[in-house]
Amino acid sequence: MEIKRNVLLNPGPATTTDTVKMAQVVPDICPREKEFASLMKGLRNDLLKVVHADPAEYTTVLFCGSGTINMDICLNSLLPAGKKILVLNNGAYSTRAVEICEGYGLPHINLQFPVDEPVDLNAAEKALQEDPDIALVYTTHNETGTGVLNPVREIGALAHRYGAVFVADTTSTLAMRPIDVAKDNIDFCMSSAQKGLMAMAGLSFIIGKTDIIKASGDYPRRSYYCNLYLQYEYFEKTGEMHFTPPMQTVYALLQALKEYFAEGEEAKWARHTRVFEAIHAGIEKLGFRDIIRREWQAGLVVSVKYPDDPNWDFTKVHDYCYERGFTIYPGKISTTDTFRLCALGTIDVEDIEAFFRVFEEALKHCNISIPAKYND
Repeated sequence: MEIKRNVLLNPGPATTTDTVKMAQVVPDICPREKEFASLMKGLRNDLLKVVHADPAEYTTVLFCGSGTINMDICLNSLLPAGKKILVLNNGAYSTRAVEICEGYGLPHINLQFPVDEPVDLNAAEKALQEDPDIALVYTTHNETGTGVLNPVREIGALAHRYGAVFVADTTSTLAMRPIDVAKDNIDFCMSSAQKGLMAMAGLSFIIGKTDIIKASGDYPRRSYYCNLYLQYEYFEKTGEMHFTPPMQTVYALLQALKEYFAEGEEAKWARHTRVFEAIHAGIEKLGFRDIIRREWQAGLVVSVKYPDDPNWDFTKVHDYCYERGFTIYPGKISTTDTFRLCALGTIDVEDIEAFFRVFEEALKHCNISIPAKYND
């Protein structure tokens, strides 16, 4: 089967291989069969290997849904009664965590930082010193709206120093930037199949400390479907998800994991890094500006500032590129108009070079100045 290949420069879902796509074409199977439960067991174990998690200490719990379901689950499931969550918030995805806390009525502190800077460790420690009721610290590893990298290893060390559990939203870094949960002081991390593992949307997972999950069984139950302990307990008793899993998506993820291990952690990160560098080279050649200091970038997302050009129209530029097989994505910064170019998926430097040829054509087609014009 010949499948048209699109290059997705959005922050997920990512460009996939044909072998991952075709892995979904399997005989129909009931998810309650032992054969399928055996596949799920292997999948849970393999996901631990991606973040170098000790299976004696950590476990994987899978859920149906996009990456946001993991945020919901961790926040509502891991907070003991009478305690607080400290959200270290420097972007749209940490703000989403705050909104989840508000939705459940969870006691929380929204410690805000500029969206174009990493979390300030001194401010985080001050908050922990001042409030002994903080039991859970939450932040985003790579704020995907901007591309800012937060210092999770240092944040995790602070959380543990003050007796708190540390949850890192690694949705847009896991299986791209190397992560070692023990060395990085991470108690819980998360992702979804369509991000760094380059599989299909609809299946997400949380990797976390088993003893904390077991303890959370005695915490207030704030959700039925989105409860970490209930899903973990069902996996342990039956080997199955509590509710119907997306079977074909599971097969795609199994294939994607085979390809992940075949490429190798270091080689894959090196590929993402050279794609990221190629994106920077492309925008610099055309005179565009990114808005985040280079040393603060996670190496996966480039936030490009709109030019000050009366002919600039993101939708027209997007559509021109989309019609030719390339997808670009709007930014998520309320104070600055940006679009994002991301180094995710099964792409390499030649894909970025091909994209910039099309992007330059789009600028000329729309009568947008090259190099890009900025008034300041």
